[in-house]
Amino acid sequence: MKDNFDDTDFREVVSDSGETEEHTESEAGDSSDGKEGNSAVDSQDSAESEYEDICYICHRPESKAGKMIKIPNEICICADCMQKTFDSMNHGGFPLGDMSSFGNMPNISMINLSDLQNMGMNMVPRSQKLKKKKSKEEKKEKPVLDIKSIPAPHRIKASLDEYVVGQEHAKKVMSVAVYNHYKRVACDNLDGVEIEKSNMLMVGPTGSGKTYMVRTLAKLLDVPLAIADATSLTEAGYIGDDIESVVSKLLAAADNDVEKAEHGIIFIDEIDKIAKKKNTHQRDVSGESVQQGMLKLLEGAEIEVPVGANSKNAMVPLATVNTRNILFICGGAFPDLEDVIKERLNKKSSMGFHADLKDKYDKEENILHRVEVEDIRKYGMIPEFLGRLPIIFALDALTEDMLVRILTEPKNAIVKQYQKLLAMDEVKLEFEEGALRSIAEKARQKDVGARALRAIIEEFMLDIMYEIPKDDNIGVVTITRDYIENTGGPVISMRGCLNLEDKTALA
Repeated sequence: MKDNFDDTDFREVVSDSGETEEHTESEAGDSSDGKEGNSAVDSQDSAESEYEDICYICHRPESKAGKMIKIPNEICICADCMQKTFDSMNHGGFPLGDMSSFGNMPNISMINLSDLQNMGMNMVPRSQKLKKKKSKEEKKEKPVLDIKSIPAPHRIKASLDEYVVGQEHAKKVMSVAVYNHYKRVACDNLDGVEIEKSNMLMVGPTGSGKTYMVRTLAKLLDVPLAIADATSLTEAGYIGDDIESVVSKLLAAADNDVEKAEHGIIFIDEIDKIAKKKNTHQRDVSGESVQQGMLKLLEGAEIEVPVGANSKNAMVPLATVNTRNILFICGGAFPDLEDVIKERLNKKSSMGFHADLKDKYDKEENILHRVEVEDIRKYGMIPEFLGRLPIIFALDALTEDMLVRILTEPKNAIVKQYQKLLAMDEVKLEFEEGALRSIAEKARQKDVGARALRAIIEEFMLDIMYEIPKDDNIGVVTITRDYIENTGGPVISMRGCLNLEDKTALA
């Protein structure tokens, strides 16, 4: 036996031992076919078999580090780390087989296997484990995305109509863009025609439903979704979330399945907050620098992201995610963008003998629908960034009528949610039309869109939901306009007591 190992010697031993280990395991499996196993252990093993082994030292997954060496307590070490360990021993003059002088070696300590009992792969949390990639044969048998399974735009919009009130233009644009995007993912490029990505930029007031529409869309398509806030993103090396962290969130939403994550959706909200800072002489680490850093993500690139963490460090494994087929949707309120649009429109209409008045567009509602790329570029978004968001559209500001419809029409409308809560106590909840209108009026005054609706209803429902469980005789609770305007109270009907209208209906 040699005292020292060459660089190739140890890897050859690893390869041979790996084959022997597989052979031994297969023989052991054959000999134990007739024995009854523990079902709990078997189910746990099958669940763990979906994930890659991770090196205990460098925390690289098996797909990056290569074949793993398994030591007692199910601890895995890659060949590179094992080779470096032996190289350190050889260069330090440490004789193999003699453990007595090992404790005197500087900066090196041995792992005490007795301290690692009940650890092994269990020491790696599930959030930091990667699922194994499918082989090429499996991909051919069952493609990740079938073009026939992609719903048509009118079906996507019809599904959105069940949850989203109004915003007809926005729903139509999103339906077509998503349909074309997943057709692009499903098709091949054998004919040399490569379809570009359909990344989107949504412009709309606060509370107009940007995030809700994207979340509903991802749920309908059954694809993983990651929602990130652009205000927390900074240039690499500065305090804040790295740009790659948004891809890490998507990987977590896909249960660390890289292939599934590569067909997901990333929604970046508050995108207007990373606009270029004007008249500044300092480095813009949260503005233009973030836009520059996002270019490769939007266009499509292979990004190394940490698994189960927001930042790269030595204690978590890294996974490579290709963003080429990830759909990016950016959204923002873009305050004062209306002034930029009006300035452009007034400049065009104020030339010539038949010039229009300068205040022509001041009272126009939903002027954001006239937005153009030049307006957003002037707002502070760089041209390279806008070039990777080819689809730009605006959402309508919510009117009072739309807020009333939002309260009652969607499948998961707020009123329906509270009716379901009270139905569990066998109490019927009703809202008068005037009460709904009053709630919508209060929400508009708060100027935060549909977000205010639930807060307002919760305020008035608090005492009702507190008192109802006390009395089993309560049958119907009717919310009136007087109650919402603090000039009266709700109408409560007891069980077995019918009012005049109910008696007339029964007659």
